[in-house]
Amino acid sequence: MRHINKVILIGNVGKDPEIQVFESGRKKAAFSFATTERYRDKAGVDQSVTEGHNIVVWGPKADTVEKYVRKGNPLYLEGRIKYREYEDKDGVKKRITEIMLDTFSMLSSKPAVDSGTEIQAPETSTPPPPDTSLNKIDDDLPF
Repeated sequence: MRHINKVILIGNVGKDPEIQVFESGRKKAAFSFATTERYRDKAGVDQSVTEGHNIVVWGPKADTVEKYVRKGNPLYLEGRIKYREYEDKDGVKKRITEIMLDTFSMLSSKPAVDSGTEIQAPETSTPPPPDTSLNKIDDDLPF
């Protein structure tokens, strides 16, 4: 039996990526990401629940994230869930859930602004997610 660990998220970057470069030269980018679920409750009142996610990316993709991703950017992300444990400065064990980023797409053509410098979205980003709307009707069909 095969196992799958796949996460797909569409949302907004919560803060500018934090970049770390290790002695080996390998780069890591980490940023927060928010997704919001909207629904109508039993009383007919619109509700929304926002979830925060920790996103981590390594290597050449971290370079791309560092160059183009900014707080507020809408993104399409694909990755996998990873759990990590550590001890804080008081010796208390903590467990953190992270999304290890495999691919992403910028969902806005609007450039991000960083210290007055415009940053254009990369031309080589992965394609946008497939159109998942069902039952589309095309009036130009010959049948």
